[in-house]
Amino acid sequence: MSPRPKKRRCGTNQALLGFSPFARSLSRCTAAPKYPQNIAATSDSLAKNDDHSDEEEEEVLEEHIMVQADFEFFDPKPSDFHGVKILLRTYLDDTEWDLSGFVDLILGQKTVGTVVKIGGGDGSDDDGDNEDDDGLFSVVTALNFSRYKEQRCIKDVKEFLLKVCHDKDLKSQLKSLLEEQVSDVGLLVSQRVVNLPPQLLPPLYDALFDEVSWATEDEPTQELRDSFRFKFYLIVTTIYMNKHAGRQKGALKGNADEPIIYNKEEDEIFHKLCLWSFTFPLHTQPLATNESRNYKQMGLIMVIKAENVSAFREELKSLLSEL
Repeated sequence: MSPRPKKRRCGTNQALLGFSPFARSLSRCTAAPKYPQNIAATSDSLAKNDDHSDEEEEEVLEEHIMVQADFEFFDPKPSDFHGVKILLRTYLDDTEWDLSGFVDLILGQKTVGTVVKIGGGDGSDDDGDNEDDDGLFSVVTALNFSRYKEQRCIKDVKEFLLKVCHDKDLKSQLKSLLEEQVSDVGLLVSQRVVNLPPQLLPPLYDALFDEVSWATEDEPTQELRDSFRFKFYLIVTTIYMNKHAGRQKGALKGNADEPIIYNKEEDEIFHKLCLWSFTFPLHTQPLATNESRNYKQMGLIMVIKAENVSAFREELKSLLSEL
């Protein structure tokens, strides 16, 4: 099997679409960053001048906005440090932990991992060594808990997971996963800006899981090859839960009556396919708006069997084809 390319062009001229009022509200108050200044707008509705009133600006926001951008997938590299760190700054809520060390692990793992940026358009930056690397739009990777078990950041992640799990039975399963089965578990890290075009998700996850598969054959040592033979993936993410609803799985998009609003489209599928999951309260909360007043942001931990990855990939493509 041939090794993966170092640079993959994807999503040329993808559109960043305007949101529904509720989704736009989440976009405004979420902890995930946005980089509209890095995108060239093609809609005249984005133009503003000093004479615009607040009411006129609100009308602009209500319009269906389309922004064109040329996205590219790259292997992570050291100059991505600050961009990745910004994306992951609330990964473990407000916990003080070795985030810098965690980012270093992600950037140091060359075999598996992808970052998404706005492309230069002329194809001249083949190594991705553009100085303007602050505008990172997404990072996705999978880290073996056992391979990096001596790293302080991984110890911090384990400690956090056990701390926020309060269900006795689930905590027992979690401890088993992080101890007896730890060599089989990959920490699936996926974070992005809230307005990344969903059309990029299938190729982004295809790249991740293809790279994992390639690594089991291409890595130079048996130990490294085995470190990518995951049987489970553990995911740390966030959702919005209706304060007045029971803990039931909701739809991806919906109105204010939905029990769950998924910040990331793929999390709905992961949640449906997961072996087990649990939620926990977050200390870091976005500013409430009129549309989000009935919701509270919660942490969500999910464990997925690797054998369900194929089903996930198919369902993700099917889900996004309906949007």
